[in-house]
Amino acid sequence: MDPITVGYLSLVAIGVAIYAGLHVAIALAGVSLFGVWAITGKFKLAMNFVALAATDSIADYTFGVVPLFVLMGLAVSESGMGRDTFAVVARGLRRWRGGLGVATVLSNAIFAAITGISIASAAVFSKVAVPEMIRAGTDRSIAVGVVAGSSVLGMLIPPSLLLILFAILTDSSIGDLFIGGIGPGLLLTFAYILYLTGLGMARPHLFEGVNTAEEGDRTPTWNLLPVVGLAGLVLSGIYLGFFTPTEAGAVGAAAALIIGVILRRIGPRAAWRIAVQTGHITAAVCFLIIGASIYSRMLAFSGLPANITEAAISSGIGPIGFLMLFAGLLVLLGTVLDSSSIMLVTVPLAFPVTQQMGIDIVHFGLITVLAVEVGLLTPPLGLSVFVVHASLKETGITLGEVFRGAAPFALIMALTLVALILIPQIATGLLGR
Repeated sequence: MDPITVGYLSLVAIGVAIYAGLHVAIALAGVSLFGVWAITGKFKLAMNFVALAATDSIADYTFGVVPLFVLMGLAVSESGMGRDTFAVVARGLRRWRGGLGVATVLSNAIFAAITGISIASAAVFSKVAVPEMIRAGTDRSIAVGVVAGSSVLGMLIPPSLLLILFAILTDSSIGDLFIGGIGPGLLLTFAYILYLTGLGMARPHLFEGVNTAEEGDRTPTWNLLPVVGLAGLVLSGIYLGFFTPTEAGAVGAAAALIIGVILRRIGPRAAWRIAVQTGHITAAVCFLIIGASIYSRMLAFSGLPANITEAAISSGIGPIGFLMLFAGLLVLLGTVLDSSSIMLVTVPLAFPVTQQMGIDIVHFGLITVLAVEVGLLTPPLGLSVFVVHASLKETGITLGEVFRGAAPFALIMALTLVALILIPQIATGLLGR
């Protein structure tokens, strides 16, 4: 069969398999196996092709960064640093209209600098921030929306598990992507704060009551030091060249565990829980990367990426038009697929096009991550929304309230995404590009 035809049929087959409920990694690997078999006509060769691709993808030294940053994020979450961060920041903003909402955004931004996992942020701040905001008189829908919306900062502000995944898929620099994530992360943070501040001034009844953070919590300000110190250690070490991202993950994980033990918040049971969760998440990510590696090699073998690149360039759509269409596709897919799955399916196809169009890889990576993160807040599969709802189910908060509260934040993310596409320097400015 013609290789290009096989390539296009494989895309259809993968889409059908995923929508039918088959695990994404199995769909990618299985369709790729049959694709190579259809092109070569030799099943044994196809099996060897799949085995080699699977081995190479996991044997890469860069992959070691995944379990290390996952371990660090879970250790930070278990040690209660998110709770300490919120308590201190909320007390400092007690006179600000809507100050607890702003404190939640700022706390999530700080927490994101040491976790890199949006779902962890959503789970932590659902328990910490939402009860405090509701007790202070904040509208319930806004309270849960703030947590769901600001949790996405965990995948945008470095270190980010999605940026690491993108780097593995495209064989690009994790360090450069981390630096590139600072600009979009700060822009989105300030956009959220501006929205909440404006809402507090225009509709103060939504934030009626008193910020009780100072009255109900005497958490000392110095409790911010472990959070700031850990983030500074990891990120400065990468940016100043003291160690590689993989080594930074090891240093950060060790430091987070030591801090948790010193604070007497990580004991034998907590350590075992962290180890098991790290293993589960790493195994899931590992399986996805294997499937993506097999899939991308099959596509390259079929010649489909080159065919799509040629069609995109000859259409005259241009880099901005292509990025707009690609981002729109990612947002649409985000309504039914999780972030990692979207990247695994789309990046191997789009990456060669961006290279031919001269689009900076860091710019493309941050657009990809921000676009798929919009899907965390949009129905029917808004993963952050479901995590927030699950964490607060016993309080009577409905899923509809969380989706309504998260909607303005999804819109702000979409506007930030458009700004990022039109102004590449938001992502590349710190790299001097």
